[in-house]
Amino acid sequence: MNQDQVKAKLLAIEDAPLEFSLVFSGKESRKVNGLYKPDSREIIIHNRNFTAQGKQNENLLLYTAIHEYAHHLHACSRGGTLSPRAHTSEFWAIFHALLEKAEAKKIYSDVFQGSPELAELTEVIRKKFLLENGAIVKEMGRELLKAHNLCAGLGVRFEDYVDRVLCIPRTAANMAIKMHEYDLDPAVGADNMRFLAGIKNEDDREAAEKLLLKGKSPDTVKMALRSKAEDEDPVLRLEKEKLRLERTIDSLSKRLEEVKKKLAGAE
Repeated sequence: MNQDQVKAKLLAIEDAPLEFSLVFSGKESRKVNGLYKPDSREIIIHNRNFTAQGKQNENLLLYTAIHEYAHHLHACSRGGTLSPRAHTSEFWAIFHALLEKAEAKKIYSDVFQGSPELAELTEVIRKKFLLENGAIVKEMGRELLKAHNLCAGLGVRFEDYVDRVLCIPRTAANMAIKMHEYDLDPAVGADNMRFLAGIKNEDDREAAEKLLLKGKSPDTVKMALRSKAEDEDPVLRLEKEKLRLERTIDSLSKRLEEVKKKLAGAE
């Protein structure tokens, strides 16, 4: 599989608003398998990292290419630029969505589904740790609520009880109570339950919980909630589109000047 074939596969997964190039470096790197240069919109794959024969190795190369392509699409959504912190929730949501599309189109195979041992371990982690830990924290929330009511009856501050007797952070205690009051599903795990407990709107919270239970990543769920908020607020949506267009114009203007200079030097 050459670099042109890899680029064609990426475009078959999802088209890109801005043109990009994809090249094999012909080198091996111990640090990274690939990288993306937003200024030149260039994806570089260190193809010497994938010298073994077979479809599995091609699949790993594609995984790297999709990861770097996600950076390009992220840059496209921001008008061709990227912030210094490239691996944001927005990036991971784009990347995970690309992987799902690639799997659906049979361009890329889910590496996690190919190992029976890993699948068996996954079930152990989900049932023995995520579910049980979530259930314990939710149950603790029920008991903390009882303690809250007892403190109120005694005329003492519940916060002081949490601080001085239980010696746990107040935020952790309040989140556990909300997990119980909102009747969150422990199957998503304690960390995701804390995330859900922080969502005030009941409809949004239920929608987010359903997405998590369907196997969507936390970053994907966060971006889905953000997109919903933007759809409901036309001013916010227009402001974001304005910023995106300004960045695109600025990026294209800089590129135009670079092309003009190269043409002038070639004359």
